Amino acid sequence: MIIRSKAPFRLGLAGGGTDVSPYSDLYGGCILNATISLYAYANIEPRNDGKIIFRMTQTNEEYTFDSALELPILNDKADLMKGIYNRIVKDFINKPLSFTLTCELEVPFGSGLGTSSTLAIAILGAYTEWLSLPLGDYDLAYLAYQIERIDLKQAGGKQDQYAAAFGGFNFMEFYADDKVIVNPLRIRNETINELSNNMLLYYTNSSRNSGDIIEKQQKNVKDQKEKSVEAMHQIKNQAYEIKEAILKNNLDEIGRILHRGWTYKREMAEGITTPLFEEIYNVAIEAGASGGKISGAGGGGYVFFYCPGNTRFAVAKALENIGGKIQPYSFTKKGLETWFIK
Repeated sequence: MIIRSKAPFRLGLAGGGTDVSPYSDLYGGCILNATISLYAYANIEPRNDGKIIFRMTQTNEEYTFDSALELPILNDKADLMKGIYNRIVKDFINKPLSFTLTCELEVPFGSGLGTSSTLAIAILGAYTEWLSLPLGDYDLAYLAYQIERIDLKQAGGKQDQYAAAFGGFNFMEFYADDKVIVNPLRIRNETINELSNNMLLYYTNSSRNSGDIIEKQQKNVKDQKEKSVEAMHQIKNQAYEIKEAILKNNLDEIGRILHRGWTYKREMAEGITTPLFEEIYNVAIEAGASGGKISGAGGGGYVFFYCPGNTRFAVAKALENIGGKIQPYSFTKKGLETWFIK
């Protein structure tokens, strides 16, 4: 038997960073995101030899352990896989398991699309299917958040876990005491198609450690640095503005809103933008894009642009000359999916 799962990556359309504590605890965070047709996959094959094997095909990594109630973590060798296994055993079954877990991502780690959190949801989904665990979307997302942020002490926010679990277009609210409200948006298919056509996703052929940038952002909020906090207020407000633009089908407003947000995003913390990002942004605007945004915490990975009318063709051609690549995608309505084959 093989148990399979897949979870979609997301585009953070607006509000990114306001889901991170302490900002969300002090002021309340709001994020608008949407899942896209790029996925993290997890496959579990039960074994009967008392071994646990973790495989990450993208990096050609493979680690073998003796089955145990708890595996050692925090040595950078399959820590996410080990951390999830430990919580499954501890919280639900209280007995060791023997299996092979094989994972695959359709985008590089550090790409700004929520890679590690989406993979966490895919892995938890495979366990849930295998062991018939009583976990709904909110449960899965919160458990993934706890494993990453508390057990593994990885800096970050909450939006990625919830986006991968729920799927679709969601307006998310984040408050103190880990309170999260996911509001699915009802959007016409023609609006989604037009948005997908006009929003160009571009990979810069660079990656980054989002934790470093997020820690700086957290420190700026703790230290009450006025410029950074005000920038985050403006970023949060943009989530409301872009939500309204999409629901009212005023899509060309999105580019103008994103263009204003480009300045605010850079003021949240050092390292969010780089000379390469600045070049890419300027080239896209000159070619006809009306606005753009770094995906995720910044520093590397993907960037997307809103291209009104038929400008996407000129923008794509101009960006390809820089050395990155245009990433084909479409928006998706489904989140985590699980199944098994005998």
